[in-house]
Amino acid sequence: MKAVRLHAYDNKPTIDDVPEPTAKGPLDVVVQIGGAGVCRTDLHIIEGQWAPKTGVSLPYTIGHENAGWVREVGAAVTNVAPGDTVILHPTPTCGLCRACRAGDDMHCENNLFPGIDTDGGMAEYLLTSARACVKLDSSTRPEDVAALADAGITAYHAVRKAVPLLYPGTVCVVAGAGGLGHIGIQCLTALTATTIVVIDKNPEALALAEQLGAHRTIVADGKHGDAVMDLTNGNGAEVVLDFVAEQGAQQDGFAMTRRNGSHFIIGYGSNIDIPTIDIISTERNVVGNLVGTYNDLVELMVLAQAGKVTLHTKTYPLDSALDAIDDLDNGRIRGRGILVP
Repeated sequence: MKAVRLHAYDNKPTIDDVPEPTAKGPLDVVVQIGGAGVCRTDLHIIEGQWAPKTGVSLPYTIGHENAGWVREVGAAVTNVAPGDTVILHPTPTCGLCRACRAGDDMHCENNLFPGIDTDGGMAEYLLTSARACVKLDSSTRPEDVAALADAGITAYHAVRKAVPLLYPGTVCVVAGAGGLGHIGIQCLTALTATTIVVIDKNPEALALAEQLGAHRTIVADGKHGDAVMDLTNGNGAEVVLDFVAEQGAQQDGFAMTRRNGSHFIIGYGSNIDIPTIDIISTERNVVGNLVGTYNDLVELMVLAQAGKVTLHTKTYPLDSALDAIDDLDNGRIRGRGILVP
């Protein structure tokens, strides 16, 4: 089969012919990929940022946002069958450790993360597990929902955590209206009554944000922090959802929160430098977010199939994966790029 493989960090991946995976374990599931999202994390993987954390051996297949059709199942699989349409939670988990028992899938002691620390889904087929499969209506096109498997669940997870803080009369700033941010705006609209203020440097992204439910939009021109302060009578926002968190945005996010406010960091790529006295004297919070739980994905799919969360995507054939990666890296994709084998 064809697969997008990384052979060396800071080098472009290549499209190689590799053996198709097979279901060897009792809970294994082989999925024929119908859509694989192209994510900024893929750029960070290529740059080598994840290498110290994963220790993955090169070469391997990237791609961690996947949906498709079940092709083969292990002997103990009962929740899906060959032919079923599925979206995949990013991490196959054990189901037995304390984190799994608590529904905290991302911190399973024995999980894998296809596309991060083992072969992923920028390929014709992917090996995953029964626990990762969310069965969808047979009419669903995998390419239409694949990005919900990571971009969607990550945005939803952050919003879901912030919901108790976003009662009527509050302000939530969304930094970045791209692949994750445009989903976060819709989740905020579906789950809260907060005032949504969106910041982005791209006018097209801001126009899309308004269509999706943003109440106010601000161009990221270096004065956007002052604009947020003006909108909030000098107080700042109760919540900042930072979908960028690099190139200075991570510093702006904390500065735009009010006393006892919360800066949710969802994007990544740069360090954040905050004097500890500024944290304790204002009781502000910095909250990390790592993808989301299986139940987050199930809830998000309910919103998606009700039409409350939609994806803005650009599709590419698998053979054009390098074009998709380049377009993402150079800001030519509004929303999410999707590879379709």
